[in-house]
Amino acid sequence: MEQYFIYDQRLGILLPKLEKDWEDYSNAEQQAILLRWEAIRGTIPDRIAELEKIINEKQDQLNDENDFVRSCQLNSEIAELASVINDLWIWYRMNQTVSMRAHR
Repeated sequence: MEQYFIYDQRLGILLPKLEKDWEDYSNAEQQAILLRWEAIRGTIPDRIAELEKIINEKQDQLNDENDFVRSCQLNSEIAELASVINDLWIWYRMNQTVSMRAHR
């Protein structure tokens, strides 16, 4: 089953890696892929919570930081983490629609 997914280092989760059109997979393959994706998708809110905790820690550091260069670095790190969270929500929502259509 892992042949249909690839680990995304930035997001910290497996993402679908389909090498042909969805309709070209058998019904059994489609169902197996969807089942695996739903398991992965279910971990996304926990991953987001982990990243939010890191953001909060960095914001606390930023509040006490007097060094301008370090403040800029923390701001950049916070922005990148926020971007990752945004991308995770997109994957979570986009594939919810796809999964719901596939189950009809």
